[in-house]
Amino acid sequence: MKHLLNNARLILADRIIERGALEIDNGLISAVHEQPLPPDTPACEDLHGDDLLPGLVEIHTDNLEKHLMPRNGVLWPMLPAVVTHDAQCAAAGITTVFDALAVGDLEGESVRLDTLHTAFAAINLGMEQGVFRANHLFHLRCELAYPGLLQELQPLIGHPAVRLLSVMDHTPGQRQYRDIEQYKKYYGKKKVGWNEQTFLQAVSERQHMQQQYAGRHKQAVVELARQHGIPLASHDDTDLSHISEAVLDGVTISEFPTTRAAAQAAREHGLHTVMGAPNVVRGGSHSGNVAALELAHHGLLDILSSDYVPASLLHAAYLLVAQAGWSLPQAIATVSHNPAQAVGLSDRGRIAVGLRADLLQVRPHPAVPLVQQVWNAGRRVF
Repeated sequence: MKHLLNNARLILADRIIERGALEIDNGLISAVHEQPLPPDTPACEDLHGDDLLPGLVEIHTDNLEKHLMPRNGVLWPMLPAVVTHDAQCAAAGITTVFDALAVGDLEGESVRLDTLHTAFAAINLGMEQGVFRANHLFHLRCELAYPGLLQELQPLIGHPAVRLLSVMDHTPGQRQYRDIEQYKKYYGKKKVGWNEQTFLQAVSERQHMQQQYAGRHKQAVVELARQHGIPLASHDDTDLSHISEAVLDGVTISEFPTTRAAAQAAREHGLHTVMGAPNVVRGGSHSGNVAALELAHHGLLDILSSDYVPASLLHAAYLLVAQAGWSLPQAIATVSHNPAQAVGLSDRGRIAVGLRADLLQVRPHPAVPLVQQVWNAGRRVF
């Protein structure tokens, strides 16, 4: 069925059509018009000059976790939690979402350990039953120092929707938590009854786990990524040695580098650099690391991820225009074309003939861009 979106400001990959129209046929973009169509054209919907963007592509979000455990110790029914997460992503303009499920956790008891396999099954069930508004794929985040990593990963790795792996190490004293005091500040809020002695004991235990498991686990995950042809990301790269290791491992994506030096090295080695959209919206990192806007000013930012706030993705893209001086097409590419290309999704991420009609209508506002409508393969989902 044909559908026409008329009188819109079309944000293309390399330019803006100030007043144009888009034709959709059988879920694909079939024509791009440089001028508005006559208002009486059949199946024509007037977008009143709003921005029309490609649907957002989110390659790393753990937003699901807050729906799985809305209060500490309270587990929500699995499929309803996933459906709510999906609706929140769609309302934020995200039409392709990589659910970033952590395989392992250094924190002992956690929602990540308790729900990994049930969340995986629920997302898969939702896909099979067609209950989602967005397209869902899996990003498996491999916690290298977790003792049971490989036995948890093996049953999941062969699923066709697993399209991204990342290797991460949240051991205190390096990478994101190279400043032990930052680690203490962040995790101390989560732990009831922590004192200096229990904190130091926990640090020692986690550092011992890293020494025992991280090296051999990383080798195994790298080999699994190669065997299955899955892109591999590094996580929280901090210094040049981390980037050098990543390149040797075949990593193509550097997620959330913590320093400008690491981001610069990633660029020099051809890695896609991902930064958090919340970092942009808040004006800096919650853990004291490099600001995403600093990397943007130096041309070292390729991809934004909403991480734990789906609505931050679109907001941050518009802030790159307002605060970093980027063009709107360049900024929108960080949340659409660039992530799609990084994970091998060549059928989406741009407004172009022949690509999926994953689209969103946005009304710019001084405070925050306002999502008006969202289409997934031409079907309105919001």
